[in-house]
Amino acid sequence: MTDQIRATISTTSKYLPEKVMTNHDLEKLVDTNDEWIVSRTGISERRVVESGQATADMCIHVAREILQKRDISADDIDVIIIGTVTPDMLLPSTAALVQDAIGASSAWGYDLSAACSGFLFALETGVNLIESGRYNKVIVLGADTMTSILDYEDRATCVLFGDGAGGVLLEPSQDENYIIDSLLFTDGSGGKYLCLPGGGSIHPATEKTVRERMHFVKQDGKKVFKFAVKGMADISSDILKKHGLTGNDIKLFIPHQANKRIIDACVKRLGLSPDQVLINIDKYANTTGATIAIGLAEAVEEGRVQTGDYILLAAFGAGFTWGSTLIRWGTTF
Repeated sequence: MTDQIRATISTTSKYLPEKVMTNHDLEKLVDTNDEWIVSRTGISERRVVESGQATADMCIHVAREILQKRDISADDIDVIIIGTVTPDMLLPSTAALVQDAIGASSAWGYDLSAACSGFLFALETGVNLIESGRYNKVIVLGADTMTSILDYEDRATCVLFGDGAGGVLLEPSQDENYIIDSLLFTDGSGGKYLCLPGGGSIHPATEKTVRERMHFVKQDGKKVFKFAVKGMADISSDILKKHGLTGNDIKLFIPHQANKRIIDACVKRLGLSPDQVLINIDKYANTTGATIAIGLAEAVEEGRVQTGDYILLAAFGAGFTWGSTLIRWGTTF
């Protein structure tokens, strides 16, 4: 019997639009102020795409950089999976647009919708494709152009989000460093607390849906905050216990960047020190499906993870969806 094939992250990349929107810029658009935003969310600024730029454009940049860093051809890619809730169009998929743009003629792919948990859900899917033995190189991306679905008359939501993309290349592991496990959950009863009502088959675009601003994100912030704190903290604790680990064993915790107070609550529950946690919400806000992928790329760029380190990822998003992934880090190219 052959040994089980495991999947590892061989390459990381990220993309943030050049345009910066500060809290002071938002003060000119909606009734809010820098002090209020920072104290309640930890956000100081966020990135915004240029006119005409969309999710696929950011993904293409990330995918091309992955190929360059790994020094491989697009023809070597087997699958492209994109976690996003802001595809360029409902069809074709953003993955199809990226596949065509980078020339990955041998690859198939699709988009996966799990909101802020999208990258973790896509990562687990890619891991299973590698572990099946049928695929050798899977690009997993998390990307969202959240500014395309924000209502800049709703100060409860428009201050929270930004645009960005990140991604990884999954390959079979050559050693004992690999993606160990994921715990993922969905509770559809929470869907009403964070949603985008218009544009789907239940409320297709009409003059009425536009007039009633149904094509923008709607959120019950208090409900989401409560569930997010418990969901992310519980699932992170559970995956550590499952594998006989504690917070002391974790080199780096990369949580979904939704709210600094949510992150702080999770960190306290896990007993982690500040140097064990990656936080970039102050610079980028909540990029939804991109936050963890961007965080991974930053951690590699800054030398915060080394071969053999335990890395813990956690996310919570609309659906409700939530999950945690445990990694023993391998060498990146």
